[in-house]
Amino acid sequence: MKVVAFRDRAMWNARLGALALGVLFVVPRSTLAADASPVTFAKNVAPIFQEKCEACHRPNSIAPMSLVTYEEARPWARGIKTRVASRQMPPWHIDRTVGIQHFENDRSLTDDEIDTIVRWVDAGAPQGNPKDMPKPRVWPDESSWGFTAQLGQPDLVLRSPDYKMPAQAQDAWWKPVVDTGLTEPRWVRAIEIRPTTMKGRRITHHAVARLKQDDGNDISRPPSFVTSRPVDDTEDVGPGLFMEWAVGKQGEMMRPNTGKLMLPGSKIVWDIHYHAVGEAITGAAELAIYFYPKGQEPKYRTVLGQFHAIAGGSKQNLDIAPNSVSVHQGFVVMKQAGRIENFQPHMHLRGKAMSMEAILPNGTTQMLSHANFEFNWHVNYIYANDAAPILPKGTILRITAWHDNTAANKANPDPNQWVGWGERTVDEMAHAWVNITYMSDADYRTELAKRKTPSTTVAERR
Repeated sequence: MKVVAFRDRAMWNARLGALALGVLFVVPRSTLAADASPVTFAKNVAPIFQEKCEACHRPNSIAPMSLVTYEEARPWARGIKTRVASRQMPPWHIDRTVGIQHFENDRSLTDDEIDTIVRWVDAGAPQGNPKDMPKPRVWPDESSWGFTAQLGQPDLVLRSPDYKMPAQAQDAWWKPVVDTGLTEPRWVRAIEIRPTTMKGRRITHHAVARLKQDDGNDISRPPSFVTSRPVDDTEDVGPGLFMEWAVGKQGEMMRPNTGKLMLPGSKIVWDIHYHAVGEAITGAAELAIYFYPKGQEPKYRTVLGQFHAIAGGSKQNLDIAPNSVSVHQGFVVMKQAGRIENFQPHMHLRGKAMSMEAILPNGTTQMLSHANFEFNWHVNYIYANDAAPILPKGTILRITAWHDNTAANKANPDPNQWVGWGERTVDEMAHAWVNITYMSDADYRTELAKRKTPSTTVAERR
């Protein structure tokens, strides 16, 4: 048994008092060492900022300030403490108490990281020894695409025609059509989409790229291709929805042996929501596509769906009374087995939270994800490979949306308004963007068996 020497007599007396009451305190040596060691920007905080913050907080990026150097970060110390302690930053709003907790793109801070930043600020935000600074992280130029490090340059880049947004104007929806120029089928392994300029980002609420092509019913294609064709465009969009961009989302990379299929003669139908910001700005969007090598065809086709949290999928059923918090639900039946790849809630200014649950054929219900919603950040939660739920045919996905149309919602422009569905920012929406990789029942059983720990999957227990 180790004897711990207490340097502080008051602490020692407190421990004796506790022992007299029959309480035994065990103080790990590591905790005492951590409390005693000073926290500095150079040694402790800068590595956290590099890993979790610099993607946005660096010169000429989307954040309002850079956190790369001590001189840049120091003036914001108190504000940083407030934001990270309340988990407002980095923007990651998934509920940490329920559902799946393992994500490929988890940008949230750990409890230890938050504690380090808070202790740094409370200590006066010292710089420390500049020699302790980590090697500067090299970020791609804003003009470069994010997946080039893994995949090289995009194989195809498509751009929407320019749109001139006046300084003062009603919201606009720009829907031009662009030819892909493809003369043969190609499988897609990654997609990125973005406004073409930083100024254009200011006026772009979101940008949707829909893939228009004649899919036919060619049985020579993988079975999941034929049977996952859309039935209802509002619920199971299928190959017609290609990619959606909003603030906080840049691109999607398919999992191994999965992809999206583009056919000869296909077109991209843009649906870009622009809004005025008090300055005349010309905007455009561009789409970068990375193909599998010719002749390499993935086994599974991934389908992007727009799943409504509205009864019957009818937009008229989204009804939000003044000065109220409302709840709406929608249901989607999986006509094939499949793997759920992500969860991305989409609402507007009254959006409060959204959840996605799986009601399995055996009657049990599993919470997949619950996330608070903040209009400024449309976060796409991408499940980790070993956590993405694999679900059987007949599973019902239940999407639940909460809207806060009260004065307590700081983003609410007018709590006295009755709000319904609409494309304007002051109207509301309630749907989740969800990629599903469909598969046959036999492949479902095979993929399920590959999981090393069955308890990490959400599946029907037979």
